[in-house]
Amino acid sequence: MFEDMAKNPAAWLSGEGNESLVVLSTRVRLARNIAGCGYPESADEETRKRIINYFDSCLARSKMLGEGSYYKASDINELDQNFLIERHLISPAFLNGEAFKALFIDPDARVSIMVNEEDHLRIQALSSGMDPKGSYEMAIKYEEEVGRYLEFDYDRDFGYLTACPTNAGTGMRASVLIHLPGLVLTREIDKVISHITRSGLVVRGFYGEGSDVLGNLFQLSNQNTLGISEEEILNQIERVAKEIIEKEAAARQRLRDEAEDMIEDKIWRAYGILKHARVLTSDEVMNLLSAVRLGHAMKIIDFLNIALINDILLLSQPAHLQKFYGYEMDANKRDFVRAQMVREKLREQNK
Repeated sequence: MFEDMAKNPAAWLSGEGNESLVVLSTRVRLARNIAGCGYPESADEETRKRIINYFDSCLARSKMLGEGSYYKASDINELDQNFLIERHLISPAFLNGEAFKALFIDPDARVSIMVNEEDHLRIQALSSGMDPKGSYEMAIKYEEEVGRYLEFDYDRDFGYLTACPTNAGTGMRASVLIHLPGLVLTREIDKVISHITRSGLVVRGFYGEGSDVLGNLFQLSNQNTLGISEEEILNQIERVAKEIIEKEAAARQRLRDEAEDMIEDKIWRAYGILKHARVLTSDEVMNLLSAVRLGHAMKIIDFLNIALINDILLLSQPAHLQKFYGYEMDANKRDFVRAQMVREKLREQNK
């Protein structure tokens, strides 16, 4: 399952779109529940099964939904589950008990709908670069299509009702995945994170809530969903992201002014290791790619394209590596094959 997807770069990491040298991707997620049904975590099996049946009926009636792919969670094996997490198409929480859960993926693998995660429906859309409004438009298009057939739990005073009160109101989380090596190297990142928090956003790791920061990649998302409109959330994300991008640009300029030789050495060493190493761990490759990505943005390494760097970043993840080569590997084998894959990708670029 998902072999074809593994062979193709993720559209949301194409390197296109606004500010793509700093912002890898934008995501908008909508939490929706079906009126009159208990929420998944407290619902009995009959109710969760009924939710699946409701969504199945949407698929059968909607031409638009019928064009996507649909999977029951119980049919997705562990490797494919990890692949989907790495692809950002499901959340780790989706795997907490597979009974009566399902996943819809649109033909471009930019939109996914998790059925019976924390809420009945989690509709999310991903875009390359900084594009909150574009991601929202994709997500709301699918939300409206499902809404043609199902009535959502909605209160005139509180808005959309959700399993966790922190998601009520718009039910919307917007986030950007942003690369901030300059702020990390100049040790300004803690101050910037404090600024982001004061701006009403939260900072998370590469895979969202509860995940670690890898490769100097940070995920910024809105904290409030109640008492604020969708448009205000999108504007807030874009405004704060632009402020952070300006701070990152200033940090990169400071590195160039005060430590140009050291930065160039760090970047070229990273490229040299990626080009010649025979063993690479996933954490190591993330950090090396971060340096090379910085080198590309600072025009120190100008012959690589950003889409290739993003592609290697995703293919380096453990499940992607195994899906790409078509067989399961232990950690030692993955480190060897990862280094091989990186060398091959860089060689293709240099042809």
